[in-house]
Amino acid sequence: MMKSVYRFGGGTADGAADLRNHLGGKGANLAEMASIGLPVPPGLTIATPVCAAFYDAGGKLPESVKTETLDALKHVEAVTGKIFGNPADPLLVSVRSGARVSMPGMMDTVLNLGLNDATVEGLATASGNPRFAWDSYRRFIQMFADVVLGLDHYLFEDALEILKEDRGVTLDTELSAEDLQGLVARYKTIVAQTWGDEFPQDPHEQLWASIGAVFGSWRSDRARTYRRLNDIPESWGTAVTVQAMVFGNRGITSATGVAFTRDPSTGERVTYGEFLINAQGEDVVAGIRTPQYLTKAARERAGARAESMEEAMPAVYSELDRVFALLEIHYRDMQDIEFTVEDGRLWMLQTRSGKRTAKAALKIAVDMANEGLITEAEAILRVEAGALDQLLHPTLDPKAPRQVIARGLPASPGAASGVIVLDSDSAEARSRLGEAVILVRTETSPEDIHGMHAARGILTARGGMTSHAAVVARGMGRPCVSGAGTLSIDMAARTVRVPGHVLKGGDRITLDGATGEVMLGEVGTVGPELAGDFATLMEWGDKYRRMKVRTNAESPADCRTARGFGAEGIGLCRTEHMFFEPSRITSVRRMILAEEASTRAEALAELLPEQRADFEAIFRVMAGLPCTIRLLDPPLHEFLPHDETGYDDVAAATGIAPATVRRRIAELHEFNPMLGHRGCRLGITFPEIYAMQARAIFEGAIAVAKDTGEAVVPEVMVPLVATARELEITKAVIEAEAEAVFEEQGHRLDYLIGTMIELPRAALRAADIARHAEFFSFGTNDLTQTTLGISRDDAARFLGVYVDQGIYPRDPFVGIDEEGVGELVELGASRGRSTRPDLKLGICGEHGGDPASIAFVEKLGLDYVSCSPYRVPIARLAAAQAALRAKS
Repeated sequence: MMKSVYRFGGGTADGAADLRNHLGGKGANLAEMASIGLPVPPGLTIATPVCAAFYDAGGKLPESVKTETLDALKHVEAVTGKIFGNPADPLLVSVRSGARVSMPGMMDTVLNLGLNDATVEGLATASGNPRFAWDSYRRFIQMFADVVLGLDHYLFEDALEILKEDRGVTLDTELSAEDLQGLVARYKTIVAQTWGDEFPQDPHEQLWASIGAVFGSWRSDRARTYRRLNDIPESWGTAVTVQAMVFGNRGITSATGVAFTRDPSTGERVTYGEFLINAQGEDVVAGIRTPQYLTKAARERAGARAESMEEAMPAVYSELDRVFALLEIHYRDMQDIEFTVEDGRLWMLQTRSGKRTAKAALKIAVDMANEGLITEAEAILRVEAGALDQLLHPTLDPKAPRQVIARGLPASPGAASGVIVLDSDSAEARSRLGEAVILVRTETSPEDIHGMHAARGILTARGGMTSHAAVVARGMGRPCVSGAGTLSIDMAARTVRVPGHVLKGGDRITLDGATGEVMLGEVGTVGPELAGDFATLMEWGDKYRRMKVRTNAESPADCRTARGFGAEGIGLCRTEHMFFEPSRITSVRRMILAEEASTRAEALAELLPEQRADFEAIFRVMAGLPCTIRLLDPPLHEFLPHDETGYDDVAAATGIAPATVRRRIAELHEFNPMLGHRGCRLGITFPEIYAMQARAIFEGAIAVAKDTGEAVVPEVMVPLVATARELEITKAVIEAEAEAVFEEQGHRLDYLIGTMIELPRAALRAADIARHAEFFSFGTNDLTQTTLGISRDDAARFLGVYVDQGIYPRDPFVGIDEEGVGELVELGASRGRSTRPDLKLGICGEHGGDPASIAFVEKLGLDYVSCSPYRVPIARLAAAQAALRAKS
């Protein structure tokens, strides 16, 4: 049976890196660093299962866990030689969260715990530094009041700013011990007035309350939002680490910092990070003070004056550089490291695999494989497939005119244009309306997670390259410019001032996260360049990939894009999109409104050359590859107007009497058209429609084959089949048309006839249907709707709540519902192949571009996935990863 509490430090390590799921990333890596001899302050980690026990007990720690924690705390006391709560020379601790995957800034932290009116005096005497002691106490009160008591941290920030104004200083490091002692008194008054009781003085009361608050933050709104955006199950829970404090705020020989062993924006093999002298870690991460660079080279590149750590603390930096190299080799990945220097001594507080942009992820994976640190297969698995989306869209055109109005730090690369919004709720609301927005803040906090996700880009007036805004933006793939010091935000007036300009919410700006530039208006873009590391990793992935990757496309432009991204055919060509073209909509409407077969035949004859040209243009781009063409699927009413003006326009264009138009439209009305007269039901009642489309497909394919010598393989797909007989009847129409065309053209070609499995009955009766089908394509969009009884057009109103409450682990229209829809796919595949062993199987719904869904269908042995053109590279990499994991 596994323990609930694990010790580390001082030559002891109860845990290790392979206990990540039990100890969380932070706890596991602290134990690992301690075991390999790195300088880690001693501490203890309360394991992740306790998180569930905490909630099951109504927000209380089990007594057994309290007992284990106090026993482990004695180990910390023994290593440090200090006693928790001792007024003369107190042990102070930090209380931090640590889930099994990194969730930067989403959960709570409390530092300097154990200080009270007595221990602060003991700390001042023992350290010989009263200013440091009172600075630590004021930080503790503010953090505890915010995290544990739920008080507004701006109450304390305002008090600090007023004090600095009164003293005529700009930095908190310029305040004296006496100033800070007075500030502590003011903070305690704020607590008493707003909380209704005195600030807690018992260190043990502080400890249990803080541990509870950190566990409680696992279900905070921001943490839930982050988990939803990153597909992290709530059931995982968080661990809590209690660790002896080391102090970066003890004077000019002390510091704190955050570093990456490689550049997380570009992947370049250089030390990347920032530090602050006489500060604590939250000062760097929260962007409260603008930090200094770690290396002289980085400082010089940025044109900064303040000394780098390499210059200000050369001996400590040298040791830090050695630790960086050791950690990267040990973990075989780029590391994100937090450290503190106390009186010239280096301490390691955390290491984890660092968040990185897609571009950096590609470079780091390829470089590490080439350096021999990892294998090609490991490199493929290192890059998150979904993150490739960051690379597949346009960037700013270097030749486009631009008016730069401000500059900041290039915190997360990429470019974005949008309207200014000044708070996260507005960003989310306006984004839902389809607007591109740029979130502009003085600094972001974890509560801004929903606004950052909704925004196209993020701009902050304060903060560095490792601030909350920068780290989260890089993880999301959002362009970010941080620390734009000339920016002044007036929330009351809802304006943003930069030299020479006053901007307001709704004004349009452009960010370049690679240069740190902020530009007025919208700047032109250029297409992505997918060479170098991208091409290398795609080539490696294709060696291991089993499933083919096709595209959903119905225009030559989409086909060209998809082929450029490596698509191996068309998995879904929706023919109804072609029917909406202005040049043919009148003929389509004449066909629909026709009351006699001869009139319908005339309209179809008008449409035939148009359809043939459509298919011919697509087949020329896709020559030599299979192309699945779905015959007309949507209900006919979608092609008709819905108001009196539209009725009159149709009557005038078609020459049909207005009264007849109104009557026929009324006759075609359906209460639930998505479950009505659509799909193969149209082909059964109006076989001439499908006959025209089949003729256009075969004539177009033969024309391309004759011209190019490369024939496509048409795969004619019949939609919405529920019974074998429907497919049998429709297939006969298609085959008859194919034979007629081959006879007329004197040319034959290979083709397949199959169906879309998008109804539960079709999946259940797949063995019968497969007698007439040469392929199945699972249309998981409609299969999800018809299985769950949920309309994807309306589901957004409630699915977010369902996901938050664990009813579905993910939005079932984004990630396949494996237990329900997934089981039907599995049944359909196995039953279909029981009749026809060589049955070709694919998936063409939105799930075809979702990495988790691709991993699921790899297990089922499907032959291919099909997705939108811009998701083809994502699907290629995800399919390679799924194949590799299936073998492991």
